[in-house]
Amino acid sequence: MKRPLCNQDGAHQHWLQDTVHRSYLEADAQRQCDFFRPSVRSGGGFYVIDLDGAPLDSTLQELHTTARMVHSFALGQMAGFAGCAAVVDHGLKYLNSHHRDAKFGGYVWALDGDDIHDGRKLAYGHVFVLLAASSAHMAGHPDALALIDDVTQVLETKFWEDDHGLFADEWNRDWTPFSTYRGMNANMHGVEALLTAYEATGRTAYLDKAGRILDFFVGQIAPANKWRLAEHYTQDWQIDWAYSENPMFRPAGTTPGHSFELARLSLQYWDLRGRPAGGVVNAARNLMQAALDDAWDPERGGLIYTLNHDGTPAIKDRYWWPVTEAIGVLATLIKLDPTPDDETWYRKLWQFADSHFIDHTRGGWYPEIDVTGAPTDAQFKGKPDIYHAVQASLFALAPGISNMAKPAT
Repeated sequence: MKRPLCNQDGAHQHWLQDTVHRSYLEADAQRQCDFFRPSVRSGGGFYVIDLDGAPLDSTLQELHTTARMVHSFALGQMAGFAGCAAVVDHGLKYLNSHHRDAKFGGYVWALDGDDIHDGRKLAYGHVFVLLAASSAHMAGHPDALALIDDVTQVLETKFWEDDHGLFADEWNRDWTPFSTYRGMNANMHGVEALLTAYEATGRTAYLDKAGRILDFFVGQIAPANKWRLAEHYTQDWQIDWAYSENPMFRPAGTTPGHSFELARLSLQYWDLRGRPAGGVVNAARNLMQAALDDAWDPERGGLIYTLNHDGTPAIKDRYWWPVTEAIGVLATLIKLDPTPDDETWYRKLWQFADSHFIDHTRGGWYPEIDVTGAPTDAQFKGKPDIYHAVQASLFALAPGISNMAKPAT
């Protein structure tokens, strides 16, 4: 059943203060948890589920998928939704029993049943383990702290490059070199995980590392490139302008959705640091605005997936997750120092999501739409992800921009 987005009589208000809109956000988050809860697999791990909620037949389980489910249902648990704690426990158990590599240490990327399908050790996956464990710890799961400690040790000894203040990307299963690739994506999600780990434990080392990563990307790379974030780098952290690999996961050019994410994370970091004087809010706004200006499709609506380095469109496909991340940073700025444009964009993005991505009949969000704005499966099968969309609703509902929950005791 489709719910009203806001109280039409209160259109002059910020939607974040509108009771009807807040009810809409809570209902969307609850319906997402209800929709994805059946993805729990009896043999361990999680199914990817189809549009109607039935499991797809794939038995592959990737590390980030497991960890994101744990994190998302920990957020749901902290929001007070029933049935989330069991999902968190299920995912934590699978991380320890299957993804954790008892022979070489660390966490393998992909499993097929009980067998290792892809044994590589990726920073991208490991930072999601830290995120999952930290959120689970805040939600009160006693086994999560040991997981925090274990994955922290791996990240510090195998991935962290202290001379650069950044995470390296990938190793073979036995920690022999896999490539010299360096990337922004793993480091951006590294900031997300480090900030959550700091909120969960109070250990300042997490906050310090997050600050160093942000200084490189937001303090140096973005302002030197018209507030566009290069994705790909050489081993010595020089921009690799010509890099192009997987068009979905390592596409050429820039990915504006990541600008929204990193802008929000920089504000979370600033808040946790006590909001020191400086240009953090302005930098976050510059990152967000450049991405909105470049990526919003003026003819069809929505945000296109990738841009060339000059800001012109590259891959024009429209996915759900850049919309959710834009909502996240706009909600954060509205809580801090709203402008009329912030409110206009916030409403425009929710209206677009409500009309094109949210499945009001069955729950969850469609992951992509075609040229007409209808759901399609050109890239994604089923509904592969709760993580981005549930955060759009829950982050907007949160009273602040950090510390969604106090550390577990």
